[in-house]
Amino acid sequence: MIRINLLPHRQEKRQAKQKRFVALMIFTFIAASAIVAAGYLALGARIESQNERNEFLVAENTKLEKEIAEIEKLKTEKQALLDRKLIVERLQSNRTETVRLMDQLTRQVPEGIYLKDVKQKDDQLVLNGYAQSNARVSTLMRNLNDSATFEQPLLIEAKAANVGNQRLSDFTLNIKVTRLVTEASAVASQPLRKQGG
Repeated sequence: MIRINLLPHRQEKRQAKQKRFVALMIFTFIAASAIVAAGYLALGARIESQNERNEFLVAENTKLEKEIAEIEKLKTEKQALLDRKLIVERLQSNRTETVRLMDQLTRQVPEGIYLKDVKQKDDQLVLNGYAQSNARVSTLMRNLNDSATFEQPLLIEAKAANVGNQRLSDFTLNIKVTRLVTEASAVASQPLRKQGG
């Protein structure tokens, strides 16, 4: 009987399977490595692109902050100029106020009243003087109340006083100065005229 030894054939088959398995493992490892490398490169590219965007946004934000600071500076300068303009307009409109007040005061003071002291603080005027009678003080108060320049006369004190050989009434009177806003703004809006022209 003939004996056939199949061991080398099985061993060769087993070695061929093992070689195929090793080759498949190597191919799988290479493919997985390639996929991981491709993913890493794609992710790195996206991160780099996002970093470039972030740098661009930071640069633009810096520019905007500088522009905002410049705008705030310009707003502050504008407000300072407007405040100065308002002060100049107020000075321009109030330039002749003292003369106007004294003129109106002399027009409203009736006969028999002698003013000895006139003080002004803001829009309040304090008058001290002598009157021949209390009726003349009442007439003064009515005249001041009817005037367009003064309002709200308030008698603070009225007492008898001897001045020389006369018996007079010593009085103190508070009045409010009327500053018409329309009049002041109209005066302020008029252009300055050159003197002597």
